Amino acid sequence: MSEARDKQRHSPDVDLVDAVVQLSFAVQTVLGRLAEAQELSITQTRMLAVLEDRDIGVQELSAILEQGKSSTSGLVTRAARRGLVRRREVPGDRRAVHVALTPAGRSLVREVREEVRVEIGRLTAAMPQRDRDRLARLSRVLVDQYAIHHRLPV
Repeated sequence: MSEARDKQRHSPDVDLVDAVVQLSFAVQTVLGRLAEAQELSITQTRMLAVLEDRDIGVQELSAILEQGKSSTSGLVTRAARRGLVRRREVPGDRRAVHVALTPAGRSLVREVREEVRVEIGRLTAAMPQRDRDRLARLSRVLVDQYAIHHRLPV
């Protein structure tokens, strides 16, 4: 291996990228397990979390989830069948549909959110509070930058 390549492999940026990716894998595993326990996919769980504080159109929901409108419509249909969301026509626009959580959907989101808090709490329990606070702040910066870079509605 060349010296330049070896330096690049061991640079702090590579260590940062590896750490963030590995953290992402750990968090996705936790979310996947918790979603599966509720017979949901991670994407369905994300959709329900997005709807927790808003009543939005399928097109905007698709943009936030970064997937096609037809895929989002399928997610909404499956969630509606389970009684987790409801569709509402938009007055003055026959083609527009807004989606909102039902009480059952809201309850499920609260339950999963609490389970996530417990699991992530276990992962961070060994960290001093100041490091947990810093991790939270830095994570928000990364998420905000991602949303800005990808022009996601938030």
